[in-house]
Amino acid sequence: MRNIVIVEAGSTGFNFIRDVVNRNFHPIALDMKVDDTKEGKEYKEIVHESYANIDAEYEIIYEKDTYEETLEMVREYDPLLVIPGSEMGVRLATRLANDLDLLCNPIENLDAITLKDKMQEKIAEKGLRHIKGRVVTSVEEAIEYYDEEGLSEVVVKPVYSAGSVGVRICLNKEEMIESLNNLFDDTGLYGNVLTEIVVQERIKGEEYFVNTVSCNGDHRVTLIWKYSKVKTEEGGNVYDSIDTVNELGIGEAEIVEYAYDVADALGIKYGGVHGEYMVDDNGPVLIEVNCRPSGGNMDAEYLDKISGQHETDSILDSYLNPENFYYERNRGYKLYAHGSLKLFVVPKDIVPKSSPMTHISNKLKSHYKTVQGVVDGRNLFVKTQDFETTGGTVYLVHEDGYVLKQDLDFLRSIEKHAFELVLSDGSNKKTIIDEDESFKDVKNLLEEIKGYGSRLFVTDQRVEDSNLLQISPDEIDDIKGDFNCVVINLNKSLVDLNDEEIAYLFLRIINRVKVGGLIIIPESTYQYMPHGRLSTEALIKVLGLKIELPLHKLGKMVIASKQ
Repeated sequence: MRNIVIVEAGSTGFNFIRDVVNRNFHPIALDMKVDDTKEGKEYKEIVHESYANIDAEYEIIYEKDTYEETLEMVREYDPLLVIPGSEMGVRLATRLANDLDLLCNPIENLDAITLKDKMQEKIAEKGLRHIKGRVVTSVEEAIEYYDEEGLSEVVVKPVYSAGSVGVRICLNKEEMIESLNNLFDDTGLYGNVLTEIVVQERIKGEEYFVNTVSCNGDHRVTLIWKYSKVKTEEGGNVYDSIDTVNELGIGEAEIVEYAYDVADALGIKYGGVHGEYMVDDNGPVLIEVNCRPSGGNMDAEYLDKISGQHETDSILDSYLNPENFYYERNRGYKLYAHGSLKLFVVPKDIVPKSSPMTHISNKLKSHYKTVQGVVDGRNLFVKTQDFETTGGTVYLVHEDGYVLKQDLDFLRSIEKHAFELVLSDGSNKKTIIDEDESFKDVKNLLEEIKGYGSRLFVTDQRVEDSNLLQISPDEIDDIKGDFNCVVINLNKSLVDLNDEEIAYLFLRIINRVKVGGLIIIPESTYQYMPHGRLSTEALIKVLGLKIELPLHKLGKMVIASKQ
């Protein structure tokens, strides 16, 4: 059985392992060394988390102290292919494959396919539209270039990085100076010290990425996505969502043609290219290419639901099965579902104790999976500045694009109005003030709903009513059937629960409403929810209930109906 070596099989590249096994080859993951810094260790933790998702047998080997030693180690395995699994692996994989005389991209183009400045220089040489910029090693050099070119808004970024780490949008010279002062001598994504920064003119427009695979210099598209990004106060350009382009709109075919031209200009012969492009009134222009599988930790099943293929398998076709490569190219661009990644923007540094989102997102019709870091009251989530510092990702997929858009807008609304449902540090906890006083309004409410048929009263305080089923919150799972009306009257039983536990409890109670029935939650209860009324209404909406008009003189309450 021949060996295939995947260098740094992180993020989406972890899918290579199973794909190699499914083609009856033996996968070997080559784990790379990083600088011994906090950032380097954090990067390796992310890569090793990807390894943990691999559901097939594989071998792992480790990069040696020198390139020559690593080359000889890999040579002993007599590999059929050496391919990159993620951005950090591109340079090593390309060098190894060239020295072992395997199918790969030409070594003379290695800088052009990995360094942000060199790729722009290369496409400029070929007469393609490019972004004007310069590599600087000091703030003074940047100021000189800024003034010399008469620039206004600029983008600064590390020469070698990924995932928008270190990328800053600067609206003027002062912001550029501040951003560079923060970046120089900082550590990059891979733990390397940043000594060279690219300063580029800013191109404003719509941002896309086009994923292609290449077979002996022929290219085909696998998936096209469109970015939605937001600018942070510090100048970061962070992801809001990433959405599939299911049918080409006006002007979008030109982006694909330009992507092919870029691949030709960079000498791409084999494998995948994740190309990012900005489109303005002058058409498309390259932001950067990454010659490996697209990131985002997208597993094979998720991508298969969208397009009937996934990128790592398509990349293997480009090397091992040219017949299928050309079959897929000739059948055209056809997607079977819409896909979207909602990435949560953390508004400030937070040490969350719970994440109600884990119980909310899986109720969405288009939900595929939710991925967040460890939420245990000890792990710091820093304010979002790039792809690596998001507050979690919800993967959505659905055949109906309208359904997916509704779910995406719902998640955006939670992020904006009730972030405690995404990550909660429990700082908004309330204590019981006067439960007897608030209970008067609840009793009045119960009198108003006597004629509502079957009624469920989930409560910490009982009333005299033989026709009303009354239970404590810990009895909700013992109840069978649904009810015409459900009233929630909880206070002291919520005080010791974290926000995730409260959200989970409320979702189970709300589910006890039958079609055509009502759920009623008084203020004396919803004030104990994370972010109060807004969070309560979000839980109502995620279960598909309709928020009804308030009733005059009954006090403040959330009323909803199940349609």
